[in-house]
Amino acid sequence: MSNAKLQISPSVLSADFSRLGEQIASVVESGGEVLHLDVMDGHYVPNLTFGPLLVKAIRKMTDMILEAHLMISEPDKYIDDFIKAGADIVLVHPSTCASVSETLKHIRALGAKAGLVVNPDEKLTIVEPYLGEMDQLLIMSVVPGFGGQSFMPEVLDDLPGLRPALEDYHILVEIDGGINKSTIKSVLNQGIHRFVAGSAVFNKQASPGENFTLLQNLAITGK
Repeated sequence: MSNAKLQISPSVLSADFSRLGEQIASVVESGGEVLHLDVMDGHYVPNLTFGPLLVKAIRKMTDMILEAHLMISEPDKYIDDFIKAGADIVLVHPSTCASVSETLKHIRALGAKAGLVVNPDEKLTIVEPYLGEMDQLLIMSVVPGFGGQSFMPEVLDDLPGLRPALEDYHILVEIDGGINKSTIKSVLNQGIHRFVAGSAVFNKQASPGENFTLLQNLAITGK
């Protein structure tokens, strides 16, 4: 996984939902391959976003890889629905699962990739028992559920120690929160393969495709 291609994963939460198909197409035309879907239930996190119905609608719009980040209580009740709707990757928070191992196995059994999410106030080492059962690690660099936060570099303090094991298990590492053209350079060359970006892609300064290209080039070249 250390040789994996670096990717920007635009978060549709920042998109203009009245022009969602057009905005996704703009990213695709610029080479985008992954979309990040922030699912919030108003319980595990304060905000409420969307559920499987929107995932199903997005699936009809694009062939992109759809990663569903479930910031919800009791995700096991809804995993089937999200995968049936078209999610290719399902990311869950360990603290929300009755049995983390069973949740990961269930996601994989349904044909999707399974990932765990670590919050800023948690140690990355909480995923160590599950490295053989997961495909992806999502490191939150802001507190989930709140907008407008600044990037928290300290969330990567544990990554160097865990990196050899992540590479041994071929786990894709992703970071989410406060990633933009100013902060992305600080997280390069640390074993991170995918960078979630919301308002840095979907904004009024330029088209989503143009913003995506800028970030993708920064991820690849560091310039």
